[in-house]
Amino acid sequence: MASLRNVLLLTILSWFAAPAPQAEDAVARLSARISHGEAFLEYDETFGYLRSVLRELSINVDSQVLVFSKTSMQRDHISPATPRAIYFNDEAAVGYVRGGDWIELSIVQPHGGLQYYTLENRKAATPAFQVETTRCNGCHAMSGMTVASSFPAADGTAFFSGTFGFIDHRTPIENRWGGWYVTGTHGRQKHMGNAVAISPADSFHLQTEGTQNLTSLASRIDTTRYMAPTSDIVALMTLEHQARMTNLIIEANDNTVNKVADYMLFVGEPALTDPVKGVSTFTRTFPERGPRDKKGRSLRDFDLTRRLFRYPLSYMVYSNVFANLKPTIRSKILQRVAQILTTEVADPKYAFLSTEDRSAIREIAHDTIPDFPGP
Repeated sequence: MASLRNVLLLTILSWFAAPAPQAEDAVARLSARISHGEAFLEYDETFGYLRSVLRELSINVDSQVLVFSKTSMQRDHISPATPRAIYFNDEAAVGYVRGGDWIELSIVQPHGGLQYYTLENRKAATPAFQVETTRCNGCHAMSGMTVASSFPAADGTAFFSGTFGFIDHRTPIENRWGGWYVTGTHGRQKHMGNAVAISPADSFHLQTEGTQNLTSLASRIDTTRYMAPTSDIVALMTLEHQARMTNLIIEANDNTVNKVADYMLFVGEPALTDPVKGVSTFTRTFPERGPRDKKGRSLRDFDLTRRLFRYPLSYMVYSNVFANLKPTIRSKILQRVAQILTTEVADPKYAFLSTEDRSAIREIAHDTIPDFPGP
C-alpha cells in the first residue's frame, strides 16, 4: 500500500516528464516580466506570495478547491483541518499549503508537456521560481495532470481502491472527491467528499453523515486562512474534466484521434439526476471568459441540470496546447468532431447529442474556431 500511495501521492499538479522550460509558458513569461521590472510579487503575512502569483497568472480565487488527503510533497502540513488549496485556469494550476515551504505550480507547455515550478513562500529580496525536475516527477512521471479520489483516514492519509483512483467527467458522482472538500448542492446524488474513514481498521468505509449538500466549511476548517471559504463543486467538476483533457491533448497522435474527439465531446459523461449548484462565483465568472458566437453562446456555458456544460464540446479546444498540436493531428481531431456532429455518425454512444445539441455546437465552433471543418 505504501508504494501505491507513493505513485499516487499528488492528486493534481502532475506530469509525464520535465521538458526544458520554454520562454512562452506562463511562469517563464512572469519571470521575465519580474526581471524587467514590469511585475512585482508582493508578500503578505497570511498567504505569502500566493495572492500576487494568482493575480499575475490571471487565476481567479473563486476557482479554489480544497484537498485534505495527504497527497503532496508537503504532506506533513496537510490534514482535514488544514487542506491544500488549488487554484487553476486553462494553462496553470497553483497549489498552496498552510505552513508549507513552497507554492507549487503546474504549467501546461504551449508546445506540449507539463512543467513544475516551486516558489519558496518566505519573504525574499528577489523571489524566484525554481524548475522542478526531481521532487515532483519522482511520483508523477507517468500520471499526467490528474484529479484522484481516495479513502482518507482521520489524519488525511490516503488509501486508494483498486477499482478507481483517477477521476474525470466520466466517473460516476458516487466515486468522486474522496479526500476533497466539496461545497455546493447536488440533490439526492451522493459523493465521497467531506468524509474520512470510519476507523483505522476500516479504511475503505467513510463516515458520511453530514457530508452531502454542504454549503459551508466553517465548522471544519478556519476559512479565514484561505483565499476563499469554498471548495466549489462546479470548479471541481470543471477541473477534473480539464485535467484529463489536457493529458489527452498532450499525448495526441494518429492513433488517439478518436479517443481525443470522444472525450472532447463528453462521451460517457453520466447524466445528472438532480441539479448541481455551486456556492462561489465560479459558475458566473468561468463562462465570462468566452469566446462567444454570433448568438452569444459559449462552450464555457454551464448546464448543471442534465450535464456539466450546456454545449458539450470542450473549451480546451481554444487552449494554446491544442492550437500548437502538430497541424495534421489537430486537423484530424477537428474533422472527427465535425463528423460526429453530423448525421453521418449513428453510433449509439453519441445518442446523447440531440439534433439541437449538434446544430448549436457546430454553429459555435464555426464562429469561434477559424479552421473548424464544414459549412
